Amino acid sequence: LTEFKVDVDSPLIGRAYPELDISNKYNCEYNSSAVGEVNVVEMMKKTKAIIGGEGNGGIILPQLHYGRDALLGIALFLSHLSNSGLKCSDLRKTYPNYFMSKKKIEIDINFKYNKMISYFKTKYSTEKINLIDGLKIDFSDYWVQLRKSNTEPIIRIYSEAKTQDLADNIADKFINEIEAIS
Repeated sequence: LTEFKVDVDSPLIGRAYPELDISNKYNCEYNSSAVGEVNVVEMMKKTKAIIGGEGNGGIILPQLHYGRDALLGIALFLSHLSNSGLKCSDLRKTYPNYFMSKKKIEIDINFKYNKMISYFKTKYSTEKINLIDGLKIDFSDYWVQLRKSNTEPIIRIYSEAKTQDLADNIADKFINEIEAIS
């Protein structure tokens, strides 16, 4: 990012705050998409982003190809590490710390998913709400996302905050709320 201005695209789920913090630091645009390589690529093409990726380490660099490429991510990281002249641990210290919690709750066939979404949209209407892929609520210093699985009878609850305890507590709070309204 220090060598040229980029627009960053990544899926909605994942480490949005670090990307957003870094994008803001370098005055770059940050976009998010629904989960999945095809959705990230679609958003990248739409916004003409020059780099994107997913939280699993797969980087997408259209200059090479519109496909997720973990080896490219490794190469970019090693190049950056080499150019920085820092030890890996010292380079890591230059980035913000965020912690993620990934939990799930089983639901039965009669679970009213849309009712749950409406409940949380109303309850947290003063917060930033995103419906691109499930329900994501951005609070001032953490976020939570509720996403119904397409393959299992579960709702995934992802949260991210500046401490692991806070991320876990946020996820647990939403699990309790889901159980209370179902």
